[in-house]
Amino acid sequence: MSATEQSTRSAGIADTRSPLRLSPVLIILAALLSGCEEKQAPQAAAPPAPPVTVAQPVKRTVTDWDEFTGRFDAVQQVQVRPRVGGFITAVEFRDGAFVKEGDLLYLIDARPFEAVATQAEGQLSDARAKVELAKRDLERGLALVQTSAVSEQLVDQRRQALQAAYAAVTQAEGSLKAAQLNVEFTHVTAPISGRVSRHLVDLGNLVQGSEGNSTLLTSIVTLDPIYVYFDIDEATYIKYNKLWFEGKRPSSRDTPNPVQVSLTGETKPSRNGTINFLDNQLDVSTGTLRGRAVIPNTDLSILPGQFGRVRLIASAPYEALLVPDTAIATDQSRKILFVVKDDNTVEAKAVVLGPLDEGLRVIREGLKPEDRVVVDGLQRVRVGAKVTPHEAKPAPAGGKT
Repeated sequence: MSATEQSTRSAGIADTRSPLRLSPVLIILAALLSGCEEKQAPQAAAPPAPPVTVAQPVKRTVTDWDEFTGRFDAVQQVQVRPRVGGFITAVEFRDGAFVKEGDLLYLIDARPFEAVATQAEGQLSDARAKVELAKRDLERGLALVQTSAVSEQLVDQRRQALQAAYAAVTQAEGSLKAAQLNVEFTHVTAPISGRVSRHLVDLGNLVQGSEGNSTLLTSIVTLDPIYVYFDIDEATYIKYNKLWFEGKRPSSRDTPNPVQVSLTGETKPSRNGTINFLDNQLDVSTGTLRGRAVIPNTDLSILPGQFGRVRLIASAPYEALLVPDTAIATDQSRKILFVVKDDNTVEAKAVVLGPLDEGLRVIREGLKPEDRVVVDGLQRVRVGAKVTPHEAKPAPAGGKT
């Protein structure tokens, strides 16, 4: 092959591999790709605004209450002890039963006391006989002194003997009464009506009377009504005093202020009562003031020693805004409510909470009566985002005054 042919073939190969020979294909591919890019995918539809339930705050008259831990105690409690000593001959009550005043509880052997009473009766009869003899002696002396048959001195002696006889009668009557009381005291009866404890002395045991260390036989406590004692801290006591000076709350010393009591396990108060005692000084070891309320216990279900929660009136009645407690959210240390504005966007409002009142939470600051508060669907709201509000059923408007 000549050099010219090689040169020609080399030039042909070079022409075949040149980009200028491939450009039509590339142009077609580029056109197809650009056409695909120009076709835009349909845009996704925006999600609908989440539904929430809203309600305006409930406006009603409320009263604040403070809560304390209390312990129930009997209005009357008696330790039953014998007033005379002797052997127990009978136990006449059932342990834990309810007894009435005057019911027989124990019998003590009365024979020694009956013998003493019989002896006292004899001494009284003897003293009365001596009075009659002294009367007759004095009458005779008075008749004889008129004729000077006896001296005035003898008459005076007989008058003094009559007075001594009267004194002996009085002494014998006292001895007999004491002996009869001892016989009566052998019947140990219930001094009050109430529930009796178990018997602490069995039949046949010797008990000591009131002249020595008397033996404890049992105890009785009254149940209806019943006391509940509680301790008020110093800050609360100062608050109550301030309210009293301002005329916003009557003093419990002068007025039987109402209290509400809930027992252990109860979620709301079940008993009502009144304050009937405040101590005259604060306990220096605890800084608290002891208070007492009296509670009806007609069903006898409360026993002394039980614990309870005591709610005491803490303010004058006032108008307040209330919302369900479940509508309140927490943002770090703040309490907030989500409020739906006129354009259906959500706004967070910081609020100051008050106490619970019949299942609703008092809002002291940060809320307006016309605000639409999110009460259901809090997990679906975001501040600034739109929502679809639905009105909730209005809450009952009743309240404590």
